[in-house]
Amino acid sequence: MNARALTTAMLAGTLASGIVAVPEAQAAIAPPHLADAFGLTVIAQPEWAEGSDRTFTFTVATEEVPAFTVMPGQVSGEHVVSVTLPNGYDPAQSYPVHYTLHGGGDYPNAPWLRQAIEESTAHEPLITVAPNGGGRGWYTDWVYPGSLGLQNWETFHLEQLIPFIDANLATVDAKEGRAISGHSMGGYGAMSYAERRPDLFTYVGSFSGGLDLLNLEMRAAVVGSTQLAAYGYPTVAPDAIFGSPIWPLDWNWNQRSPAQHVESLRGMGIALYSGNGGDLAVDPVQAIVEHRARQTTAVASANLTAAGIEHDFLDYGDGSDWAAGCTGKHAQFACLQANFDHFIPLVMSRLQHP
Repeated sequence: MNARALTTAMLAGTLASGIVAVPEAQAAIAPPHLADAFGLTVIAQPEWAEGSDRTFTFTVATEEVPAFTVMPGQVSGEHVVSVTLPNGYDPAQSYPVHYTLHGGGDYPNAPWLRQAIEESTAHEPLITVAPNGGGRGWYTDWVYPGSLGLQNWETFHLEQLIPFIDANLATVDAKEGRAISGHSMGGYGAMSYAERRPDLFTYVGSFSGGLDLLNLEMRAAVVGSTQLAAYGYPTVAPDAIFGSPIWPLDWNWNQRSPAQHVESLRGMGIALYSGNGGDLAVDPVQAIVEHRARQTTAVASANLTAAGIEHDFLDYGDGSDWAAGCTGKHAQFACLQANFDHFIPLVMSRLQHP
């Protein structure tokens, strides 16, 4: 497989199905009822995830993303959102909210993501929200969405979903009560959202995110995601998301590259996580994808350092000292669980909470 083919898989965030069983539990109470608000129409009220009394999913429609390219099990225009409540959730309290963004080719209600969230927040008074980002949404308002209609993912999440959650759940409705993170494509999204709207978030985390859109391999990865059916059907034009990647028409790629626009993060908590792929001969695609993701994370870290902005760069290499079962690969559950376990205490040290 050539280098271009390898890098098109970058930031996919796809894990093997059924890698970890989710513990069974019995829901003791009904999940909350949600009301339409801020341009979101609830088309399916919350239902507990199978075996859980903390995580529920609901479905909304929005005119900002009225249709999207779908993967198996998805319905175009129906946006599933997963919410994990703290143990003993009390509507009379006000809880901080952690928004976490899934990777390319993945789902907001993926079993691995639910397990990572539930385990890392088991003893924390924290609400976690995982929204649909589409298989190739890239957490941005698309430049040329074509026949799909508007693909305003950023507007959907920041202008609609956040106030919707605050209106329907017991939240700390302020920057002091919000954090954001993401894996792979979602790591890009988390950093981009935090930079563009620092008024909304107190902490940001990137888990193996592709943070440097000036990197030609990153551009190949994004363009590749437009052409692969695994990221959703139908496929879309190569310039649909960020516009043309070729100079001098690449202005939007440059403006939307988190690694080069770190100044607005000053004063925010920042944690960047990445491995180096470990043994590149073992699971070479995921090894090389992680190796490249680390390069873009290192660029972001270097720019933060040059700007004098405090941050943590958790560079865990081959994973041997990070977590049992982590070998530094991309989209490896053991590594990601360790990332969540490390990130959540950092977040809670800064967020306002009961």
